[in-house]
Amino acid sequence: MTHPILRTELCDLLDIEYPIVLAGMAEHAGIELTAAVSEAGGLGVLGALPMTPDELDEAIREIKKRTSKPFGVDTIAPLGLVEGEEDTPIDLKSFLAEDEGEFAETRDYIADLGRRMGIKVPGGIKLGMNNQGFNWSPGMTKKQLEVIYEHKVPVFAAGLGSPEFMIPEARKRGMKVMGVVGTAKQARKEASVGVDIVIAQGTEAGGHTGKVATLPLVPQVVDAISPTPVLAAGGIVDGRGLVAALALGAAGVWCGTAFLATPEAMSHAENKRQLVSAGESDTVITKTMTGKTARCIKNPLQAQYEKENGPLLPFPVQVLAASELIQYMSEEDDTLKHYWTFAGQGCGLVKELRPARDVLKSMVEEATRILEEGLPSRVKWNR
Repeated sequence: MTHPILRTELCDLLDIEYPIVLAGMAEHAGIELTAAVSEAGGLGVLGALPMTPDELDEAIREIKKRTSKPFGVDTIAPLGLVEGEEDTPIDLKSFLAEDEGEFAETRDYIADLGRRMGIKVPGGIKLGMNNQGFNWSPGMTKKQLEVIYEHKVPVFAAGLGSPEFMIPEARKRGMKVMGVVGTAKQARKEASVGVDIVIAQGTEAGGHTGKVATLPLVPQVVDAISPTPVLAAGGIVDGRGLVAALALGAAGVWCGTAFLATPEAMSHAENKRQLVSAGESDTVITKTMTGKTARCIKNPLQAQYEKENGPLLPFPVQVLAASELIQYMSEEDDTLKHYWTFAGQGCGLVKELRPARDVLKSMVEEATRILEEGLPSRVKWNR
């Protein structure tokens, strides 16, 4: 069989073979998945949010050993809750170490809810680090960026927040910068400050997401910021979605859910089981885990939390309030049915676990078949 060719301007810009980019999904997109996607011809993106600077340095070194092809790193831009005024980091451990107030109320409610639902949650709270390693220590993001700059990582993606602040430093090192948006207004801002690639993410996407669907969002973003390349995201898990994204004017796709159902993804086996068993109606947008709107597979804990109208704090404080519960859910296999499994509405098209290379290969092969044979056989046109 001949080697399929599917190239867009994105491939030339990033020096990759296919216009498929792995979404940098926090703890799920680790070393193995990142390297596998890059080796298969796409752009693997490491989810660096849970990592300490030392862990990130080690991960980047390991990826470089596994592939000589370009890859990216995804983390959050510094946020007000993490970074203080005049670039002074806020020590969240001290800030949140209180016995009364909103944080204590929310923390205690979440722990009590977990106990009522059969999750073993002892007293006490571990601030600053949950089971997934989300390290909200002072200056976390800036220290991560120092590592990224030192390694001259080919691509940086800001999963949350604007990467505007880092563009000058990235330019000096020959790095490309990507930012995720949910509206055309946000896209204009990112393009105006020099972001190289804008990711237009529709509400169908898993994890933190907005309110506008992919189909109307992508062409509006494309029109708003041309000639800046746009990646389409949200509900895209196969070759049909890839072709649709290209038809909307996108230069490629940013895919998360499709690559969660792979052996390389750093997700628990129960999370993967839920993913391949879920249909398009089995996800919900909730603030219960992080304090920001995030799409996950419906679970009893999230449903009860919302039924009781439990207290919610802003991101990332809600993550800290839930950190102890998250830790004990991950340690007790029989309670993982309550876990927040992030997934997009495209999960209904993901029916089995496959290696990342096979996921990417099948997307490319299906897309080329549609373009070469499928559309010409089904659609007739003339001027």
